[in-house]
Amino acid sequence: MNTSPDCPVDFVQVNENRVRLTVLWVLMLLIITLLIAKSSLPIFAFLAIDFFLRAFNYGKFSPLNILSGIAVKQFKISNKPIDQAPKRFAAGIGFVLSAAVVILLITDFPKLIFILTIVFASFAFLESFLSFCAGCYIYTFLQRLKLVS
Repeated sequence: MNTSPDCPVDFVQVNENRVRLTVLWVLMLLIITLLIAKSSLPIFAFLAIDFFLRAFNYGKFSPLNILSGIAVKQFKISNKPIDQAPKRFAAGIGFVLSAAVVILLITDFPKLIFILTIVFASFAFLESFLSFCAGCYIYTFLQRLKLVS
């Protein structure tokens, strides 16, 4: 049985180092939300919008993507080409998670918010520090359930 993930592919290249830096900004914001849980609604609303932009091909308007682009240029971080489709799919997962947390914050489910934030932060840590895309594994799982093609 094949245990490696099947990632979506669209043959459009992006800089993996820029993507990983963007996810590092996300991780830092998630850590802040864990530290100041009472006032995290604006951060999760911002993340939902940012993930929406990146997931639905408006990444050039994403504040975190723009910030990463500036950092890549400023620090002369090398270009490491990678297909954008897995990263867009992962951004879609980020959008769903952050939108879900916004709804849970509004309806006041603190334990579920904490659990989702930990899962979210774990995904961000794995991508930013280990280049491990949990989204590819989720995509493979959804493929096996015939929910995506």
